[in-house]
Amino acid sequence: MRSLTYFGVLLGCLVCAGWLEPVLKVGVAARWPRVLRSIAVVAVPFLAVDLTAILAGWWWFDPTAISGLTFPGGVPLEEVLFFAVVPVCAILGFEAVRTVLARLEARR
Repeated sequence: MRSLTYFGVLLGCLVCAGWLEPVLKVGVAARWPRVLRSIAVVAVPFLAVDLTAILAGWWWFDPTAISGLTFPGGVPLEEVLFFAVVPVCAILGFEAVRTVLARLEARR
């Protein structure tokens, strides 16, 4: 069961931020192409750094905390998902703040 730890953390991040889309109607899902471009700008270089560090032996993942599914070079599936989930959660949080502030400003 411990092999699902990283997935659990990612799921927790999504649960904590995911409600912002339907409840506050922040509109992130409607702008998915923009979200994908934003994620790619961050994920591609950071995954390249991860891959380099893994291949050089500078970085590793606890094999008991991951599923064991890896991409070529040894990058775990969970790490690739991390670079999608965390930016999505950050974007949801940012857009939620913008949405609430705009609604408060509209009431004035």
